Amino acid sequence: MHKNNAPLDRTAPGNLPDLPPPGTTRWVVRRKQAVVSAVRQGRITLDEACRTYTLSPEEFNSWQRLIDRHGPRGLRATRLQEYRTAEADRKSA
Repeated sequence: MHKNNAPLDRTAPGNLPDLPPPGTTRWVVRRKQAVVSAVRQGRITLDEACRTYTLSPEEFNSWQRLIDRHGPRGLRATRLQEYRTAEADRKSA
């Protein structure tokens, strides 16, 4: 954990240059995947990720579920509706 619960300082030596900059608002697949991978590998905590990127735990967990179910392509915003519709169809069948 970082001092004073401060957001992750990506510019400090040895910090995670492959992660998106703090305050990112445009979430492309590559950026979402980088954050999920860093948390899964223990390079940052879920709390750090949520604080640094202003994410809710629910949003982060939805990214993990989409990767687990559909691979990285599941993170594409244009695909979300397709996956949600397919899941709803399966549940109602």
